[in-house]
Amino acid sequence: MKVIIMAAGVGSRISRHLKDHPKCCVDINGKPLIQHTMELLNSQGITDIAIISGYHDDYLQNVLKDFEYKRIFNPFFRVTNSLASLWFAQEFLDSDEDVIFMNGDVFFEKEILDILKETELSPLMLADSTRIEDADYRFTWQDNKLTAFGKELTNAQTTGEYVGIGKFNALDAKKLITKVNSLVNSEQYNMWWEDAIYRQIDNGQIIHIHDVKGYFWAEVDYIEDYERIIAYLA
Repeated sequence: MKVIIMAAGVGSRISRHLKDHPKCCVDINGKPLIQHTMELLNSQGITDIAIISGYHDDYLQNVLKDFEYKRIFNPFFRVTNSLASLWFAQEFLDSDEDVIFMNGDVFFEKEILDILKETELSPLMLADSTRIEDADYRFTWQDNKLTAFGKELTNAQTTGEYVGIGKFNALDAKKLITKVNSLVNSEQYNMWWEDAIYRQIDNGQIIHIHDVKGYFWAEVDYIEDYERIIAYLA
């Protein structure tokens, strides 16, 4: 199993709390968030990991100097989004293995990783039905299949919040890259990597949802997210 971690972004919404560090390097109890993630993955036997960097790449490399991983650099991180970052990872994704995709600013407990390791559903996105009022990127799903998505969904339309983690089997990962190439070739660089799969729903693509309600996770977009992690670990 492979893991690809998106860590190229600036993190503008929480940047004043980061001291010019990448968002994935925010300090969590004396240790950068990305180190928590790498240690968890390695402890579960997952070592084939690629990290897509951009903003303060040199700092991130230093933080990760004791870990084995494939560095993929997006030199256009200031003017593109994670879809362009994924374009640079095509070689890493050209394999016969399942792939876990995750945003580098997500903290999650081991049980969530267990879900990803055990499931055979693909493509699969994780969501949390307990987070509606404060949800950032919102999902609507029925029978555990995604039907609508976006930040503009109302609370009434929202079934839960997207966690920032997904899993694709090898075939679906290749299909994803094909769509990424299509979007990049049409100069649609400033999109999230997830948009490449969301856009296929109208063409009959089924996107499975696993509800992680009851498990702890937090995507560090705002200081309140950071404080939730600190409180959880206290």
